[in-house]
Amino acid sequence: MTVHNELRLLPWSGPNGKPCFLSPATDGGYLSRLADNTEAVQLGLGAELLEHALDVLAAEDAEDEELHLLAIDLTGALRDILRVAESRGHRLPTTSGAVSQPGEEGPHLSASAFC
Repeated sequence: MTVHNELRLLPWSGPNGKPCFLSPATDGGYLSRLADNTEAVQLGLGAELLEHALDVLAAEDAEDEELHLLAIDLTGALRDILRVAESRGHRLPTTSGAVSQPGEEGPHLSASAFC
């Protein structure tokens, strides 16, 4: 089993919204731990926001402004969670059983890799 030797996509953006990356040589260092903690916070906030969204949508008296703000918050949380998923997906180890589809990037694992 080998590990991807790619730059790690960090869970925050740089100037002008550009992605930030961390060299794998610094894995386990301060920035890596900060990124891990930031990802955990983002995922936790996303889960809390989902619960709030379910409550708001279940209420029959939700106002347009409240729904608009909810949509903005959900969009931000989805952006953060997709970035976490992309970053973690690129760091998955590959195995000899990896399955790749033409034109797709990133690691691909067969179902047997999860058993």
